[in-house]
Amino acid sequence: MVFSHGWPLSADAFEDQMFFLASRGYRCIAHDRRGHGRSSQPWNGNDLDTYADDLANISDRLASMKSSGLIMQPCAEGIIISMPATAPCSAHAAPWVLAATILGSSLAFIDGTVVNVALPALQSNLNATVLDVQWVVEAYALLLAALLLVGGSLGDVYGRKRIYVLGVAVFAAASACCGFALNINQLISARAVQGIGAALLVPGSLAIISASFREHDRGRAIGTWSGLTAMTTAVGPVLGGWLIEHASWRWVFFVNLPVAAIVIILTLWRVPESRNPQASEGPDWVGALLAAAGLAGIVFALIESSKRTWNDPVVIAFLLVGLSALIAFLAVESRTKSPLLPVTMFRVRNFAGANLLTLFLYSALNGMFFFFPMNLIQVQNYTATAAGAALLPFIVLMSLLSRWSGGLVDRYGARRPLMFGPIVAAAGFALFALPTIGAEYWTTFFPAVVMLGLGMAITVAPLTTTVMNSAAEGRVGVTSGINNAVSRLAGVLAIAILGIVMLGTFNRHLVPNLAQINVSPEIQQELKAQRIMLAAIEVPAKIDTATREAIRRSIDESFIAGFRLVMLIASGLALASAATACLVIRSRA
Repeated sequence: MVFSHGWPLSADAFEDQMFFLASRGYRCIAHDRRGHGRSSQPWNGNDLDTYADDLANISDRLASMKSSGLIMQPCAEGIIISMPATAPCSAHAAPWVLAATILGSSLAFIDGTVVNVALPALQSNLNATVLDVQWVVEAYALLLAALLLVGGSLGDVYGRKRIYVLGVAVFAAASACCGFALNINQLISARAVQGIGAALLVPGSLAIISASFREHDRGRAIGTWSGLTAMTTAVGPVLGGWLIEHASWRWVFFVNLPVAAIVIILTLWRVPESRNPQASEGPDWVGALLAAAGLAGIVFALIESSKRTWNDPVVIAFLLVGLSALIAFLAVESRTKSPLLPVTMFRVRNFAGANLLTLFLYSALNGMFFFFPMNLIQVQNYTATAAGAALLPFIVLMSLLSRWSGGLVDRYGARRPLMFGPIVAAAGFALFALPTIGAEYWTTFFPAVVMLGLGMAITVAPLTTTVMNSAAEGRVGVTSGINNAVSRLAGVLAIAILGIVMLGTFNRHLVPNLAQINVSPEIQQELKAQRIMLAAIEVPAKIDTATREAIRRSIDESFIAGFRLVMLIASGLALASAATACLVIRSRA
């Protein structure tokens, strides 16, 4: 097929069309007004009438691909688009298939935000230190990041429906264990199992949509999935905050059980089974185990260094084990026939740049999500419900502006929005560093949330487009999956590293602050022993009210000092994202 680039489209919009037609199997040889040719994948016999239908639907499909609301990870829609419809469902079953995948995806998406709101309650009810609540988040995120690509491979080989149901069942069982946990160690263990379940259900939900909807129906399905999962992600923290405030933190996990039951019933009843006929080999288990061991070793060393010191033999041992496992992982992946992470893909400039940008920006974002609820609840004295609602403007902006930002790619290319968006996000992170104790939400945190939401909205659609367009032939799904995993890995590393920064800054400010207060050495020692609790330190009741209030204010000021430094580092990471786009990303891969 030969056609001319003679209509008024930008070069990037034209390349989007070429990319779409190539994904349908056309051999496209195009010439622009200057006669420069571009080509894509080989033509497989599709006729011109089919091409006309494809071209009529292209804008809707691309808009759907770029319109996902976030806190979700980037490139989710890319995973859906990349796969063939191997088990198309009937029109009658389609709504039930969507309901099953939307509810299942929402379990994992909501859990990633609601638990952050519950962290102050966990500290209070389970006497947990900040290191403990770091592990509550990290145990889940680490297993999810390490096994996400394995979960997709298992579905391809053993059946997507089967693995999806297994993932939902494991997630539900682990949620019940979380809710019944008697101490923080039991909760951390259950969260790790919950992460394994999420690694099975998240890629399974995306793959089921791909397999169940034919290509001409997939754009509408993606739009519905994106919109409704964004809505549940927005409602989740508010509902979780309300449950924490009026019932117990345990209901944050118990509420998953009826939803999981509905998902399993709908999936078994209406979702057709599908496999990838080309996936003859099993998952890369060696790579998965090495990745999990490497990440676990490094994260353990980072978190425990705050309690032990970097000279501690245990910390050094885990750090060496983690680094050795990651080096072995890269060696194995470069030699195996079916690698979990095809390292050669990072030779593509735009792919490497987009993932580095993702690592920087999502590290900043996850650091903010972890510490911001603690600030609101423990220092600013917000209710859990109000803290859950504080980020609603962020989610609303992401949902409303993603389609608009997809148009920025068509008009300016991906590079400019990927430079400008992180700069706006950096300004948002910097605004989070300004409020003091007793800050009024609408004049302090609200502008920061809006600025951050605007910056992320400008960034996410161009980021997804850049990753998709950097994919080699037949590797769009792998490319999107890797970027999705990188965004989760960013959260794992950010919470571990920024936790060190937060705790160190808190300690440096608290010790001199307490020295200025006229309290006995015994009281000072008791307070210093609780420094690892951060703002959840319990002030002894055996002192007078004025002194207790002075101590409380010293604790809060120390937390604010740490929070400010974390937000300034987050701002710097966002600027590093912008610099990556400027120096590495090119509008044409």
